[in-house]
Amino acid sequence: MARIHVLDKHTAELIAAGEVVERPASVVKELVENAIDAGASSVTVEIKNGGITYIGITDNGCGFAREDVPTAFLRHATSKIRREEDLDSIATLGFRGEALASIAAVARVELITRTEEELAGTRYVIEGGEEVELTDVGCPRGSTICVRDLFYNVPARMKFLKKDVGEANAVAGVVDRLALSHPEVSFRFIREGRDELLTPGNNDLYATIGSVLGREFVKVLTPVEYTLGGIRVHGYICRPEGARANRTMQHFFINGRYVKTRTAMAAIEQAYKGSLMAGKFPACVLYIDLPPETVDANVHPAKIEVRFVNEKPVFDAVYHGVRSALDGESAPRQATLPTVPAVATAKPEYVSPTPAREIARRTVMQDKPAVTPPPKPVPMPAKPIRTGTPSVLRDTTSPLDIVFEKPKAAVPTPPAKTVQPAVPQTEEPTVPVQQTIEPEKPEPIRLLGEALHTYILVEWRGSVYFIDKHAAHERILYNELKQTAHQDSQLLLAPLSVSLSREEYGVLMEAAASLAEAGFEVEEFGGNTLLVRAVPMMLSGGNVAESLREIAGGLLSGRREITTERLDWIYHSVACRAAVKAGDGSTPQELLKLAERVLYNDDIRTCPHGRPVCFELTAKEIEKQFGRIV
Repeated sequence: MARIHVLDKHTAELIAAGEVVERPASVVKELVENAIDAGASSVTVEIKNGGITYIGITDNGCGFAREDVPTAFLRHATSKIRREEDLDSIATLGFRGEALASIAAVARVELITRTEEELAGTRYVIEGGEEVELTDVGCPRGSTICVRDLFYNVPARMKFLKKDVGEANAVAGVVDRLALSHPEVSFRFIREGRDELLTPGNNDLYATIGSVLGREFVKVLTPVEYTLGGIRVHGYICRPEGARANRTMQHFFINGRYVKTRTAMAAIEQAYKGSLMAGKFPACVLYIDLPPETVDANVHPAKIEVRFVNEKPVFDAVYHGVRSALDGESAPRQATLPTVPAVATAKPEYVSPTPAREIARRTVMQDKPAVTPPPKPVPMPAKPIRTGTPSVLRDTTSPLDIVFEKPKAAVPTPPAKTVQPAVPQTEEPTVPVQQTIEPEKPEPIRLLGEALHTYILVEWRGSVYFIDKHAAHERILYNELKQTAHQDSQLLLAPLSVSLSREEYGVLMEAAASLAEAGFEVEEFGGNTLLVRAVPMMLSGGNVAESLREIAGGLLSGRREITTERLDWIYHSVACRAAVKAGDGSTPQELLKLAERVLYNDDIRTCPHGRPVCFELTAKEIEKQFGRIV
């Protein structure tokens, strides 16, 4: 058996590095947190090749004393805590003393620093955990640390890194969260030599949110300021109309530290209950300030999770703070409703609308022979009888129009029947007849009605079917989109700009090829804004911005890297957005046509998300419910 022995210093450092340094984003997080703890009011982050070949962090903090520089790169060397009791009241972002040692173990690191009291600065170079150089250098107060060739001595770790674009997007997300956590610090982010972020650093949270998350996002925000039991909740939440299709825009900060907390997440979503549609989630930038001894930040290697001594006070503070902000926001917004009664006051004159229309039509018909100049009203009564019935019957703005365009293409077949002497022409009409499977239906479907403005009730083959019109239409659009995605792209007359979060922007640009195949044509516009030039045909009248945000959220949450999976998610989102919604009005003809598409096609039985489209109640099951049979 193998002998047990003590690992050498280098190997032990590499193992420790795995706990803190996973990718360039984790390096940036640790170094920027050190800069904030050093009292910096300005921090600049620069990366090249996604941070793999170069990361530069410059701050104007207190700096390192010359005699402390070599010590700072030793394991468990820190100025944040001194004894065990200090762990119970951590007030800084860093405290373990592992970051610099772990980074230096897997990269080439250069530190240039100077304190206020020193005349000359210090330049320190360490590679792979081994000291290379310690000299004097001229520099301003603060610190500049450069990390080059990350994982140069750990090739196995390099295989797990993503492409440069993906790693750069992860770094950008870290910088965004750190900028939001400390609005009093001015952050500058330089990516491949190009400025991508600059926050004011004047402690104006609203302006900082606008710089990080975009001007469109701050337009739907409302402030929160609430204190309960010594716990202060402040920041901004979105109004209900600004809700998102995912939780990617929920940002929580506890004592200045970005965290993921289920307690606060559940509290804010409970506060919005009754104000949001199903499947929508509130967006927020919320700060929770509470005594350090009531929260433990030392429960996760990346310090991204915390544990509360008592979760209920935190839940109550967040819930009541958000609820009070929403209640205060809803009152003034009701002042926009007086226009509705003004329109409603004119309706009491028409107690019986049907006789009123008849009277109006009689008066018009009586006036027509005397007044010949206006010829417009005369042909109108005659046209609906001849050819106007289809156009009047169908609502051109209905979301179900996409379903009925293809069946209507079969109407021009009668002219083809008039020319039948030639043999090749007799075969042509059979092609469209074979494409429409409707003549093969064994017996017609009888429409019974619509329940709850959502479910279609039909009778067919001695059974009653309940059909979810949204799920059915979504599956139909999904199938059509997969067949003719890039072919049915709609070019916009005016390009549309869409503001996104940095992570959403990054994942969409990374998936630009998949978006193009699905019918979206997007390009960079600067900052976190995409320029949309074309969209899928079925989405041309929909909310393009919300569709792209939903797609981005799905790609982020699912971490889908395979092209086919990305396309499926994009197809799901577009079909769901374009399909008729529960509660939308539909004509009987549209409901019957949709039921025929479902029941005559065995492939339409579940929506793209897996929910059933319809279910059957047989005559036997119905009679059993009424006690006719046992």
